[in-house]
Amino acid sequence: MRIDILTLFPSLFQGYLDESIVRLARQRGILDVRLWDIRDYTDDKHRKVD
Repeated sequence: MRIDILTLFPSLFQGYLDESIVRLARQRGILDVRLWDIRDYTDDKHRKVD
């Protein structure tokens, strides 16, 4: 199963993904979680998203 998470704060999810039952599913290849920082896809120099 693949889950894509779009967020302004990807670092907030990293601890949960690395320290929970989700980690076991990721290690076994059952779950693929990808974090996407919305600011990486902005056009202006200030990376404004609102």
